[in-house]
Amino acid sequence: MNARDQVTDALYGLGWSTVKRLPEPVAVRLGRTIADLAWKQHGKGVQRLESNYARVVPDASPERLAELSRAGMRSYLRYWMESFRLPAWSPERIKDGFDAKDLHYLTDGLAAGQGVVLALPHLANWDLAGAWVTTELRTPFTTVAERLKPESLYDRFVAYREGLGMEVLPHSGGSAFGTLARRLRDGGLVCLVADRDLSASGVQVDFFGDTARMPAGPALLAQQTGALLLPVTLWYDDSPVMRGRVHPPIEVPGTGTRAEKTSVMTQALADAFATGIAHHPEDWHMLQRLWLADLEPRPSDGDRT
Repeated sequence: MNARDQVTDALYGLGWSTVKRLPEPVAVRLGRTIADLAWKQHGKGVQRLESNYARVVPDASPERLAELSRAGMRSYLRYWMESFRLPAWSPERIKDGFDAKDLHYLTDGLAAGQGVVLALPHLANWDLAGAWVTTELRTPFTTVAERLKPESLYDRFVAYREGLGMEVLPHSGGSAFGTLARRLRDGGLVCLVADRDLSASGVQVDFFGDTARMPAGPALLAQQTGALLLPVTLWYDDSPVMRGRVHPPIEVPGTGTRAEKTSVMTQALADAFATGIAHHPEDWHMLQRLWLADLEPRPSDGDRT
């Protein structure tokens, strides 16, 4: 492990060991202070956040985009402060920390033994929503985690999410899809963050008027297992409670090839995500390039990707 990786691992370890012990008001203030400092520095992450918000809110002035990026960084740090503290939260605190609307789509699907895929964008705190499902609904679920560097950091994230009641599979290796399919055929629950896919297998979708790629996995799993595919969007308000909505099921088209069905279903997912993001853009934590036009090299970009 090189020095940079050691520092990264140490900082995350410090967050989980120290921040979770802080009184909640102190943690909230700390998160906001760090967010404001990062926003004032206006580094690459904040610049990318503003660029992404400009697509979501195309008529926003530069002043409005600056306001959105500041609110977005505060939301992002709220996510991290909550995530560092979640392992220490009581079941009652987790229950009171999330309010879900239209939950019947999920509970009815599980009761029918059909298997359910929940697909979410990077909105608000998906880890809190997952902890609420395992705690309040008493329903374990399976998810997938991207391999992080250093490996010790990936291990920290896996241990953190497993401690919240999740089964975590590595994204790499090729076996995750088969395991997810088995869980669904057994009537289980799978939760996937699904608004960004830069791989060659990503499905092209229209997203806020331009082309992006999103993963094919949620749609393919629903087709192959008969599971319900439910989009979920999350958001914060001015209270300590996070809000969320389970959207109606995305149906498998009756005709077409597998690729055609996957394209239609993934576009429907993108449309549901766009609805939630448009209502609460500041809670969309997308600090990376997403649209294909931003990924393609331009003359002024040199060798950057």
